[in-house]
Amino acid sequence: MSKTEALTKIMLGPVLLMQGMYTRRVTPKLPEAEGERQGLVGNGEALRLLVLGDSAAAGVGASTQAEALSGQVVSRLAKDYQVGWTLWARSGLDSQALLELLEQHAAQPFDVALLSIGVNDVTSTITDTQWIARQQQLLDVLLDKFGVKLVVISPLPPMHLFPALPQPLRWYLGNRAARFNAHLERLADRRDRCRMLTTHLAPVAGAMARDGFHPGPAIYSVWADDAAQVIARQFGHTASGTL
Repeated sequence: MSKTEALTKIMLGPVLLMQGMYTRRVTPKLPEAEGERQGLVGNGEALRLLVLGDSAAAGVGASTQAEALSGQVVSRLAKDYQVGWTLWARSGLDSQALLELLEQHAAQPFDVALLSIGVNDVTSTITDTQWIARQQQLLDVLLDKFGVKLVVISPLPPMHLFPALPQPLRWYLGNRAARFNAHLERLADRRDRCRMLTTHLAPVAGAMARDGFHPGPAIYSVWADDAAQVIARQFGHTASGTL
């Protein structure tokens, strides 16, 4: 925890707590996107894709998985690959809960894992040290147990711009998210077979879900574009899909 955060919690703790409780009470609870969570599509070289994480990975803010992150990534990759894809995601998961979810699944090989996790860590009381330790554990499990050849790590969104969050809670969570991202970027740089996206998911007007907290299909599209390009470059295709 930074000195700024510690001082903020001392001075504004009651305000942040009340705002957090109020925000949870008034924010609409949107469902996860409907649709299949595994499949085989496309032609070409086989590519085994795992999309995993929290409510954003589960497609909250989109009506169907086709409009959500998994569906949009798969549709792009299917132009060049035969994509066998799987989605393991659930609203409310933090890093520890995702680790426990992975423990429940039997080992099976994936070429790529697209990871989206962290917002529920930011809104918790987890420290920076605990945060990065859990990210290291997640990478270890994905690389070792599931034999993932490439982990594509999604950055935490710019929570300081989330319209659903009042001030100063928006500033406080945005600061934590930015700091967690800095730790995550350093971790990705140190680890083989890991790439962190540079996706800029600014919540522009009309692009977010109606809860003001989750992505809408337009943001999922930008996210999927960046992820598909990173994956294609790693496995022998350019962003345009040619060899």
